[in-house]
Amino acid sequence: MTLFHSIDPCPAEASDYAAAWHHSAFARRALPGVVGRGQLLDVRAAITPDVLNAHFQHFWSDVLRAPSPEAMTVALRQFRNSALLAIMARDLAGTADLSESLESITALADMTINAAYASAMAVAIAQHGVPRDSQGQPQDMMIIGMGKLGGRELNASSDVDLIYVFPDDGETDAAPANSRSIDAASFFIKVGRRIAALLGEVTADGIVFRVDLRLRPNGDSGPLAVSLSMLEQYFIVQGREWERYAWIKARVVNQPVAQTPAAFQQAISGLHDIVRPFVFRRYLDFNVMAALRELHGQIREEAQRRQSNRESHMAGEHAPVDVKLGPGGIREIEFIAQLFQLIRGGKEEPLRARSTREIYDYLERSRRLESQEVKMLLAAYEFWRRLEHRLQYLDDAQTHVMPGKLATIAHLAQSMSYESGEAFLRALEEIQRQVQQSFERLFAAEPTGSAPIEPGRPAAETRLERLKAQAQRFASETANPEQTLTRLHQLLESIGRRASYLALFDEYPNAFLRVAHLVSASAWAANYLRQHPIVLDELLDVSAAEDPPDQQAFIDELRIRVAEAVHNGVPDIEQQMDALRETHHAALFRLLVQDLDGRWSVETLSDHLSAMADSVLQVTLETVWPTLTRRHRDRPKFAVIAYGRLGGKELGYASDLDLIFLYDDPHESASEIYARYAQRFNVWLSTATAAGTLFDIDLRLRPNGNAGLLVTSMEGFLDYQHRHAWVWEHQALTRARFCAGDRDIGQRFEVERERLLRLARPTEGLLEEVLAMRQKMHDGHPNPSAQFDIKHDRGGMVDIEFIVQTLVLRHSHAHPTLTGNLGNIALLRIAGELGLIDAGLAAQVGDAYRSYRKRQHAERLSGAASARVDAHEFQAQQAAVIALWDAVFREAPATIRSLQELHQSASGSA
Repeated sequence: MTLFHSIDPCPAEASDYAAAWHHSAFARRALPGVVGRGQLLDVRAAITPDVLNAHFQHFWSDVLRAPSPEAMTVALRQFRNSALLAIMARDLAGTADLSESLESITALADMTINAAYASAMAVAIAQHGVPRDSQGQPQDMMIIGMGKLGGRELNASSDVDLIYVFPDDGETDAAPANSRSIDAASFFIKVGRRIAALLGEVTADGIVFRVDLRLRPNGDSGPLAVSLSMLEQYFIVQGREWERYAWIKARVVNQPVAQTPAAFQQAISGLHDIVRPFVFRRYLDFNVMAALRELHGQIREEAQRRQSNRESHMAGEHAPVDVKLGPGGIREIEFIAQLFQLIRGGKEEPLRARSTREIYDYLERSRRLESQEVKMLLAAYEFWRRLEHRLQYLDDAQTHVMPGKLATIAHLAQSMSYESGEAFLRALEEIQRQVQQSFERLFAAEPTGSAPIEPGRPAAETRLERLKAQAQRFASETANPEQTLTRLHQLLESIGRRASYLALFDEYPNAFLRVAHLVSASAWAANYLRQHPIVLDELLDVSAAEDPPDQQAFIDELRIRVAEAVHNGVPDIEQQMDALRETHHAALFRLLVQDLDGRWSVETLSDHLSAMADSVLQVTLETVWPTLTRRHRDRPKFAVIAYGRLGGKELGYASDLDLIFLYDDPHESASEIYARYAQRFNVWLSTATAAGTLFDIDLRLRPNGNAGLLVTSMEGFLDYQHRHAWVWEHQALTRARFCAGDRDIGQRFEVERERLLRLARPTEGLLEEVLAMRQKMHDGHPNPSAQFDIKHDRGGMVDIEFIVQTLVLRHSHAHPTLTGNLGNIALLRIAGELGLIDAGLAAQVGDAYRSYRKRQHAERLSGAASARVDAHEFQAQQAAVIALWDAVFREAPATIRSLQELHQSASGSA
């Protein structure tokens, strides 16, 4: 090879091209002509698409001065050689990074394809007139760049994989003199052939790009150009699994000639609407695992066959290395990215990106892959792509194989900035090992011990039978095998028509085993999985499932997922609502798994669930406001106040959210605007979508309850609380807190809440109204059984909550520390320390509350409709609660009127 012989010095006029001259035989052939014609690009600055476009205008102007097919053929090749030499020079000199090289090579291809299309269209229109659709409107052909061209990651000496698609059947208008009309398909086939010739014919100046049209529907046996309707029909009837992978990176690379830009963009949108559902399934698609694994096996077999064939002429001191198809090479890195794209791309818009590097950035951002692994894979990708370019630079050949000769290896090592060939090979082998390790981890089939799918039988049917047999084995390993097997069968039946979930269990039997243990431990968990099977894939990431909740990461993920829920660049409300639900379901499920593993106390679990709910409310507020057509400010002066379980940070997995809405805005239409805002916010939270629901919302605690306005001004709220609120409404206020929205309103609410709670209240009247409210609640939850209802019976949880609320309302005017939203146990302890109640008894009741909550939580996880237990189980705790109750209400009137009587009396006196 002349490369390693003595070579002439680089022309002085092209000193900046010295690295390319010494590395590449192609550079030594092409550079003198480029210099002689004055076509040399300045490589001291980046070669951007704009620079290339300006350079191309010089060649284009020559064609326009003497337009002919021959002039276009020469101009395209000379432009390509000039541009490629500049790209090569900067890359080999180390002044361009990989991004610049890939972007500029892709821009070079886009420009030359566009020029070839414009030229071919001009010739065809002169012969046949403008192509028109069935409605008589002009139409253009969409030239679809596939593979690395579509992903804007093209190689230096690559083929360009193209597919020609036109919008509609029709015919040309034969407007020019002596022209004849032909059908649109024949017209665009002629144009397509002309493009391939302009780009791919070999001349004295070489070629522009070799054109490969075999990825079109039906390959070589199919028409060269197809209509959108033909493409859609092909996808539905004949589209194969490997074609889904091929279309992932598809991108229209040309500009219109006959159509307006707006009409052409509409045609592209029509193309996307056909391609998207073919490539990206609406649900998580784990069926692709086996298909990708099979395709990779075929590719590796082909690579091994080629390796055997080339050993004789490419081997040397080392075996040749296929940087594209070999183990740990480019294709395996791309397959890892495509695995996530095809499984999740239907649900996650960022995974529909075309660039491999963009996909990995998202996988790191969304924590689908560990940051360290992503950095390793991206570094490996950069290494292979830089090496691939250097192999192709050698003689402008489409090769992906590094010869095994030491001299070649040493030369490539130097061009890659390694000290020696040995150091270069060590780095290469380490990269191969690391990439293979990641690939095998993600693609290796877990052993199942089950028979393969029988020929001639539907895969889903065979899988279901196999999984039912597996369920029996897994259930036998649990403490309650019959219950577990029933729950597993119910789960399998509920997802049986969703082949992707059956594929998940089939591909990952360890995930199915984890599900068996989950449903064995909790009937509620089994029911949750049936309702939200989308969370099942969370079981694949064992490390993420073990990480403690990170609330900042959770709210960041919510914002990212919502921001990325777009369709054709526009926010998609349905996708946004689903994104909120799916992100919350996934986080809740991870928490549930940890809970069943015994990681959390009930109190800590509730803190996490409450914080998650706060985050969902905040992001929903942020997302809903821009959807209002009538809004008068960038940020609403609006706040959400949580009461009840959320307010007290005692939220359970399925708790309702008790909320009220406040605003503080002098705008004349504020009430109307914020009412609509609150209404839409409520719909976003409570509507059932394909991804389920978020929360059931209860708004009855707002001023005047169901008869009151949906939103209340801050002034109106305070007026109501001071002048019209009943005692039970101030009881509710003891557990209220700001949870989302405008922080200034939230801070003011907290100040005013403390002021309201510290109001002095007549003891007898307070105690009577609290007891009347307690009686009403007791009457509403009768317990005809002989069991003890942990929540509602005398001596239970509600009694403890009423005790605490009474202590707060009675004594906060003298002891402000009681106004803190600290939880019932902490407030009981403070009351004991202040001497308001017996400290020992307060501790006993606090322990009772903790025990009650723990048992209530266990009952709910078991699927029980209510928390009723044997009457003797909590006798000591019940007795302590009753003793404290009697002490707190010792000064109450002997006769307690009903709540209705109290309200009627108050109304009469008013």
